[in-house]
Amino acid sequence: MDLGTIAGLWRYPVKSLKAEPLTHARILADGLEGDRTAALVVETPTHARAGKPYRGKESAQLHLTSDPETAASYAVDAKVMVTLDRGQPRWFDAGPVSVLFDLWVRDVEALVGEALDPLRWRPNVYVRAAPEFTRREPALVGTTLRAGSAVLRVVATISRCVTPTYDVGTGEPLPLVLEAVATQRGNVVGVYCEVVTPGEIALGDALRGD
Repeated sequence: MDLGTIAGLWRYPVKSLKAEPLTHARILADGLEGDRTAALVVETPTHARAGKPYRGKESAQLHLTSDPETAASYAVDAKVMVTLDRGQPRWFDAGPVSVLFDLWVRDVEALVGEALDPLRWRPNVYVRAAPEFTRREPALVGTTLRAGSAVLRVVATISRCVTPTYDVGTGEPLPLVLEAVATQRGNVVGVYCEVVTPGEIALGDALRGD
């Protein structure tokens, strides 16, 4: 079944920092090559996130920069010390590849009454839905997805935090986004996938599924 066309590809070399746009990507067994291979880890011993990644939940500015030193300065402004850590193969939230359909973004746009950049949801793969595609996230769980030479399996929906409320260009919050998602969409936007078959994908590839 034709589900749509890949319209955006992004990886996040440092977790929670600015997205890097791609025209094509190699999907390895544990996710996109070069995706989230480092994180800013909290060193302040009294902080609730001590020893864990400093995230968008803690700073609306992190996604505005790809430079770890600049991001660390934002943490210092909040009196938090962080260090760049490459000690893990990946710094995932809950799944190696995230997929977002424009249909789901339009759902939220209709609720808040304005256009929203899909990067608010920090997807790896952004899909322009085929005209006949109407499924929302829960209906995709368990589905096998194929694009290029890669095969993915949808394993979970993505529950959302405050991060999508931040404008990707300014960091300014729009609280209505999270309110709408929480009350009207079960706090879900997007899906997580596991990698069944590693391979190459590119902008313009068709996405097919069960």
